[in-house]
Amino acid sequence: MLKAANTDWHNLNQRFLMRAIVRVRSYLQVHAGKEALEKVEDEEDINFSSNFSSTKSALERICEIFGLSAFERDILLLCAGVELDGSFAPLCATASGDNQRFYPTFSLALAVLPEPHWQALTPEAPLRRWQLIEIGSGYALTTSPLRIDEQILHYLTGIHQLDKRLAGMAVAVNSRDKLVPSHWQIAEHMANTWCVASKEEKMLPVLQLCGKNVGSQRAIAAAACRQVNLIPYSISTQLLATDTGTLKLWQCLWEREYILSSAALLLEFDSFDTGDAKQESAISQFIESLQAPLIIISNQRRRQKYRSLISFDVESPTSDEQLLLWQSALGDMAAEINGHTSVLVSHFNLSAEAIFTASLKAKSIAKQQTPSHSPLPTHHSPLWDICRANARPRLDELAQRVESSSDWEDLVLPELQKQVLRDLAAQLQYRSQVYNEWGFGSKSKRGLGISALFAGGSGTGKTLAADVLAQALKLDLYRIDLSAVVSKYIGETEKNLGRVFDAAEMGGVILLFDEADALFGKRSDVKDSHDRYANMEVAYLLQRMETYPGLAILTTNLKNSIDQAFLRRIRFIVQFPFPDANQRAEIWRRVFPARTPKEGVDEVKLAKLSVAGGNIRNIALNAAFIAAQARESVRMEHILQAAKNEYAKMERPLTDTEVKGWV
Repeated sequence: MLKAANTDWHNLNQRFLMRAIVRVRSYLQVHAGKEALEKVEDEEDINFSSNFSSTKSALERICEIFGLSAFERDILLLCAGVELDGSFAPLCATASGDNQRFYPTFSLALAVLPEPHWQALTPEAPLRRWQLIEIGSGYALTTSPLRIDEQILHYLTGIHQLDKRLAGMAVAVNSRDKLVPSHWQIAEHMANTWCVASKEEKMLPVLQLCGKNVGSQRAIAAAACRQVNLIPYSISTQLLATDTGTLKLWQCLWEREYILSSAALLLEFDSFDTGDAKQESAISQFIESLQAPLIIISNQRRRQKYRSLISFDVESPTSDEQLLLWQSALGDMAAEINGHTSVLVSHFNLSAEAIFTASLKAKSIAKQQTPSHSPLPTHHSPLWDICRANARPRLDELAQRVESSSDWEDLVLPELQKQVLRDLAAQLQYRSQVYNEWGFGSKSKRGLGISALFAGGSGTGKTLAADVLAQALKLDLYRIDLSAVVSKYIGETEKNLGRVFDAAEMGGVILLFDEADALFGKRSDVKDSHDRYANMEVAYLLQRMETYPGLAILTTNLKNSIDQAFLRRIRFIVQFPFPDANQRAEIWRRVFPARTPKEGVDEVKLAKLSVAGGNIRNIALNAAFIAAQARESVRMEHILQAAKNEYAKMERPLTDTEVKGWV
């Protein structure tokens, strides 16, 4: 029924438009000294609204929306007639007295059409203000060619599509995802804000969604727009023009889209700091002047010089909401998992979109697996691996993902240190039960972050221990590049640290700040502004570590250089001692892979080398290459040659006591 009504409207709209064009053609015929082919009909003779009492034709809507006078309307029809009626072009030439002028002009319109007025030609009049017509090049304004805007022409015929000049940079937001309650409340608040402003006949305020997940922000913005019957389109700020002329044109086109088709604009900031003063100025100007519904999507709050922004913070779905999302997304598989989704929620802070994507992939994998395979989200299940991959942050600029391959057997430490590491792993595994089920996380997020300090000399196993934890827990390990984080410019270090933690908070990530002495040294007395800002960097780090839902590990060669106030706020401190002779012998037994050919290798003698585990690995690896080059099995003389090279690198003498009896 609805389709039939649309077809009837379209047909009648076409008839209404063509009869209006015939009327304008008759004016041309009369002016050209020809008898009109058809009777010039009055407007009342073409009564569109009598057939559709609640709907107007496209021509009537344009005249009403843009406030066109009868003369301006007929200029628009004159230009439309050239596109839709083949007899118009020669008539224009005849009526203008120039056989080469097969196009309408202001001069022709002033001479031919009734009720002419010069104001219709001005830049602020509707025809030019709203880009309804285009003026071609010419020697004079009145004799320059006129052409109807392509989008307006399509609109008059009953076809509407996004202006081609905007379609190249704007993307329709078709998200109809079911929002979690906390996000739905934000969407309702946004819609109500616009409704109140509209009823009070005030300019619609700019709304701003601040958060880390663009998908959730888009879904909220789309839901808010649907509640007030707006069609959302998104555009990246990086695509905005920087020259004033193009920017004003885009502003006009977006405002016209809003007027014609109820379009709303979602302006997405890919990064808060553009680093380009000219682009930043263009963005601010665009936001200040746009008279159309505008929603800003960004990571951080943005401020305008004059125009106020109403901001809404978009947090990740709560733990309870994520549990419901998992149950809904997994469907029948949720019953098989039998409540183990809480394990996923405790480790991965995923958006609704990410949860549904992970569930879809898990269900497709489950169909290919044998019935005996367990779908439970253990650390070795496909669902866990899918979540782990989806949660991987974009930290490539500031961090390096370390592929974990070590296990507990590779770690040679005193039992006390090993037990502390096992306790640390247990807290990561059971934090959902303690924080959520037992209520420790209900009052405050502060202090819930699991932080650790690994202290010890170079090569004593600090990085290896982090690798072991990541492998045991099946979590990603990211090593932070401090040279990219620490900046001499005030405030830049905190900004870089914020990027690291923000990206990592989706979950499934262990952060390793390797050799962190330079950043986390003793807080100094405030003697100048640099001391004050250095202390602020440490304070910021402490705050982020205490609220970070995963594990953050700091390593240092000099524990005594760390401020005691800092140490009190670290949950686990593991001292990695220099290995004794027995531990070094054990490291030598494990350092060569099982497939490595060995001959006469004596681990007890090798343990006399007073070096740490990292050096032992270097010596073993170099010895393997020396033996391979000689086409021999690894023997003590190969290890001796490699040891000499390693000691030379460390600028230490290799004593006779250490190598006595080797060869």
